[in-house]
Amino acid sequence: MLGQPDALVLKGMVGLLGHRGPDGKGIWTDDDCGFGHARLAIVDIEGSKQPMVSDEGCVLVVNGEIYNHQHIRSSIQDFRWRTKGDSESILALHSRVPDWVSRLDGIFAISLWDPIRKELTLARDPLGVKPLLRTIVDGTLLVASEAKAFRAHEEHVPAMDIEAMKTRIAYEYPLDDSTLFKDVEQVSPGTYEVWGLDEGRAVLLERQRYKHWRLTPDENWNDPQGLLDSLTKSIADRLMSDVPVGVVLSGGLDSALVAALGHQAAELAEQPVPECWTVAEDEDNPDWQAAELVTSELDLVHHQRILEPDSFHSAVPDMCWHGEDLDVTVMFFQPLFQTMAKEVSVGLCGQGADELHAGYPRYRNLEKHQNLINRRLNKMGIEHDLNNFDSLQSSLQFELDHGQLSNFQLRLVDRHSMAHGLEVRVPFLGSDHVEASIHLPMNERLPKNGTWGQEKQALRKAAKLSPLPEEVVMRPKLPAGRATAPKMLDDFLEQMMPRANELMKRYPSLAKGLQEQKEIALGLGLFESMHIINRGLERNKMSVEGLIDEIL
Repeated sequence: MLGQPDALVLKGMVGLLGHRGPDGKGIWTDDDCGFGHARLAIVDIEGSKQPMVSDEGCVLVVNGEIYNHQHIRSSIQDFRWRTKGDSESILALHSRVPDWVSRLDGIFAISLWDPIRKELTLARDPLGVKPLLRTIVDGTLLVASEAKAFRAHEEHVPAMDIEAMKTRIAYEYPLDDSTLFKDVEQVSPGTYEVWGLDEGRAVLLERQRYKHWRLTPDENWNDPQGLLDSLTKSIADRLMSDVPVGVVLSGGLDSALVAALGHQAAELAEQPVPECWTVAEDEDNPDWQAAELVTSELDLVHHQRILEPDSFHSAVPDMCWHGEDLDVTVMFFQPLFQTMAKEVSVGLCGQGADELHAGYPRYRNLEKHQNLINRRLNKMGIEHDLNNFDSLQSSLQFELDHGQLSNFQLRLVDRHSMAHGLEVRVPFLGSDHVEASIHLPMNERLPKNGTWGQEKQALRKAAKLSPLPEEVVMRPKLPAGRATAPKMLDDFLEQMMPRANELMKRYPSLAKGLQEQKEIALGLGLFESMHIINRGLERNKMSVEGLIDEIL
């Protein structure tokens, strides 16, 4: 809280985010600024408690991991180090280096208060792996990892942002800094903001983009080994932990490649080889079988769970509560992360590979995709002719910059893993691998012809040099939710379709855009009932039917 901080409000905000940090809580305030923190202890378990205060009086709360913290420690000699953790490296850099944010290599959402300058700096990692949301209530700036935390302030009344909903329905993800909540925004990926006070009210003083990845294809590229090595290095960095680490193994190429490089990465990091976790609706599921093949061939410990018959009904309310979006089809995240969290505090996943390496089926027919979005927008009264998807390069850059990655894929993983006190890291978005990937020619991502004939050609060439079995290297892309539990999903949607049809009538300005994706109408009804009715408090234990029927 910047401006009129209140320890009771901060305590309430921390309470609403307690699932993210089950290992400790802390509150700090002065006359102008206040911090609350719920800790998930991963590095320096006994030390590194937050909020963290430096000798200069600067105060820090951070969510995430700084992978180059040991390098920062060795490069700054005149700082009195109090912990063995990575978070303190932020305070050290801030006190010594003007461009301190750009020196950090990691995933992070940072709030840092300088009481001398009376400035609050907010900073988010380059690709938006970690969330950082803010709103202003009666002149007070509220900042949190999830929007639900703002409800601890009695003057904050959550409301739907209908224009953001239209964008979400058309593109299938919110654009840029928007959220689905009115007047709640995000700090942009790769950006820092400096906030101050004007007569006790929070004001934005400065906003800077400190890192922006641009696709710069090199048509002479021919280095699959270098691409593979960059991913191995990123995995090794993400094994930095004083607690056990696991791999989210779906059986698809991306997560399987992370698992396959586990032995080599563990040797580099001098850490244990991570074990693997898989869920599916039955043992005949292709993902289940591919995951079994990977772990048996590569001598990896494999934890498996067959989903219970009522899994959808029990998981969807949790998905809505934690996801703060309209998701209903990727239910498997909840039971998977819940199972992992019983034994590990850190997971590695394959997210980000499709955005870097052109893995989605829509990239094969960009004109059709562009027309689909235009049609949805026009049906909802937004006259707009897109040119964002004129080429594969412009499409990848647009989605990288405007929300497909940060507002959809990374949000899904963050919210549904942290729902169970599990931090999931994203090796494909490590700086080494991103830097190697941005130079790939478009035809090496999605070949127009040739013997490969599949998406992510360069990545598959690299995977061929790994220990991964050939049949997994060449597995085609499957949609995650439907691939894991297709029968459960179909049964759930069939059962809920009468309610979806009724919900279409409730949102006349959105209904025409929802006609081809009625499962999103279900998500919209759940979102309103869960997060808007009664200020979204004490509603996360209700059933799917109960939540929807209350607003019909």
